[in-house]
Amino acid sequence: MINKLIKRDAYVNQLKDYINSDFVKVYIGIRRSGKTSLMYNIIDELKSMGIEDENIIFISFESREYAYIDNSKQLDEIVYNKTENLEGKIYLFFDEIQQVKGWEKSINSYRVFIDCDIYITGSNSKLLSGDLATLLTGRYLTINVYPFSFKEFLKYKNEVEGIELSNDSINRLYDDYFNFGGMPGILSLGSNEFKKLALKDIHNSILFEDVVSRFKINNIDLLQRFTRYMISSTGEIFSSKSIKNYLKSNNIYTSQDTLLKYNEYLNQSFFISKCKCFELKGRKEMKILGKYYLMDHGFHHALIEDNILKVTKILENIVYVELLRRGYKVNVGRNNDNTEVDFVCEKSGKYKYVQVSYRLTSEKTLNREITPLLRIPDKYESILITTENHDFSKKGVKHINIIDFLCGDDL
Repeated sequence: MINKLIKRDAYVNQLKDYINSDFVKVYIGIRRSGKTSLMYNIIDELKSMGIEDENIIFISFESREYAYIDNSKQLDEIVYNKTENLEGKIYLFFDEIQQVKGWEKSINSYRVFIDCDIYITGSNSKLLSGDLATLLTGRYLTINVYPFSFKEFLKYKNEVEGIELSNDSINRLYDDYFNFGGMPGILSLGSNEFKKLALKDIHNSILFEDVVSRFKINNIDLLQRFTRYMISSTGEIFSSKSIKNYLKSNNIYTSQDTLLKYNEYLNQSFFISKCKCFELKGRKEMKILGKYYLMDHGFHHALIEDNILKVTKILENIVYVELLRRGYKVNVGRNNDNTEVDFVCEKSGKYKYVQVSYRLTSEKTLNREITPLLRIPDKYESILITTENHDFSKKGVKHINIIDFLCGDDL
């Protein structure tokens, strides 16, 4: 992947104003979503500014060279040895730093005692929940990294594979994206079977390195069964009780508390993402449990061969993650009459409402989809996203084709 990079402009542009600042730049996201490549994007940016190679220090804790480092004392020895004879500002890059015990205090000491600009990556949402958050209050910038968007997917296919982008080729590539998602490491694989195998490998590395190892899980079989259940029920209201009953029917017994812990671990590893329920009239999050979506929808196609998820749920998953990429806070909306709006999107205090449907087979289907939107008490914009090319806009609800939505910049 390092030899076949595309510049992920959206992420690089977020950082441009912070290069050479006192802020520690923190990339967090699901394992193999391209965080390492983003570091190389920034390194290229630094070199274009005239920064010398020797002043750029890149340490990956997943490489053979640095795999032995597991504590802050070992890390400090490496960093201070590498920087002691350098002149000018030094640029420090630490990839998957959560593998080093006590790394937080080390990072803060470099910021204080070395003239440096610091960039780190991690594959756990709680990376900044401990000492670093306390030590660096107001002095760190967090950037959430997602798998490739469809626009980035097209950019890769065009710039790296030389595919000319036309309406026909974009439609074909969308089918590939719909089936296998946007994990950067699988894009160069030509065979669908290889893509499935690669996604299974990524899934296993997340499960064993970011969950089993980190949280000392003993019952690996239960965790795997729970994970498969979560994948197969993407976009459905989560209930630990229903999962417990499902497992019980297969002669597997466990507590709801254990299942809730497993759920939280998968959230922390960014494998799944919780979409909370939101009361539309009262404008507040509801206490009932929400829905869960995969951080990359390709995992379903690769891992759940015996349970075909409705295509609308996959479409919902694609739209949900894209809305997160675009900086929206996303919830599931509930009207007083219990009708549901797929996504309530909030940014800068303004709302947009999104309903997702695969196809509108009749006027009745169209009316069913837009009715929850029409019952929302305020007058913020409402959008219906489908795979249809015909414009089904009606009664103030704007209709958008899924490819047009993914290729656009906002709703």
